[in-house]
Amino acid sequence: MDIKGIDLNLLVSLDVLLKERNVTRAAARLNLSQPALSAQLSRLRQAFEDPLLIPADNGRGMDPTALALELVEPLHAALKDLEVLVRRRPRFDALNDIRDFRIATTDNGVVVIGLPLLRRLQTEAGSGIRLAFHLLDGTGSTEQVDRDEIDLLIAPPSMVPPMLKSRRLYDETYSMVQRKFHPRGDRRPDLDAYCALDHILVSLDGGGFEGRVDKVLAETDRSRRVVLSLPSFTLVPPVLRTTDYVCTMPTRFVRALDDDCECFELPFLVPGFAMHMAWHARHHHDPANLWLRQQALGTAQRAEAP
Repeated sequence: MDIKGIDLNLLVSLDVLLKERNVTRAAARLNLSQPALSAQLSRLRQAFEDPLLIPADNGRGMDPTALALELVEPLHAALKDLEVLVRRRPRFDALNDIRDFRIATTDNGVVVIGLPLLRRLQTEAGSGIRLAFHLLDGTGSTEQVDRDEIDLLIAPPSMVPPMLKSRRLYDETYSMVQRKFHPRGDRRPDLDAYCALDHILVSLDGGGFEGRVDKVLAETDRSRRVVLSLPSFTLVPPVLRTTDYVCTMPTRFVRALDDDCECFELPFLVPGFAMHMAWHARHHHDPANLWLRQQALGTAQRAEAP
């Protein structure tokens, strides 16, 4: 017998028929009409090449054939196992399970969300939980998430592939940062003083000398002097400590730095940005991925707002 030709509903009906040994009672339990169940019994007889149930000698109900009697227990057990399989839902226990989570983000995301997340997991997760951070370079993220090489992406919306589900983590602003004991003093600079300073620009694309701040300044016919371009925010603090350069950076990132640097509000308005977390739709209800998203969201909500 080719099992591909067997409708699962037929096996469910056979299970009930073997228990009731009466088409009328079995049809009532299955919420079927008697003719419909009789038609199913006919198909079962063809599939098994056996009558399965025959009229009882006393005229009441039906008696199982030898083959049907052999089917009673294994059929019922198989249907129960299938029921358990269908109803099974994946579970995740962060304190006892073993799982590696992979998060793709910028160096800004690693410092602002990643490091507090690590501290949070020291109490929220067991030793079987590990994190791996991948630096997001703006290319290939869709393929990485689709291949399950990345569990969670944390980035501005412009770097989130549209095919992913996403949620905002926090809003960010910009501030100017300098080393302590900078010769210009420790007051908030005015626009003229800001433009006259030597600036570091972080160009995630690499090598650029013009960014969002420069476009804002250009709208009022102003400009600043960018003397150094770096590929990541984490490279800025060592340069600031040994020079008189300044840098305009995300405020949350600046506040995560050590006490060697000072932070100032900008003397002009620069539009901020949001950081989102994103994940593949197929993992939307996965308990492990959901747990990771809840931890990232909780970390962002507890962080001090800029």
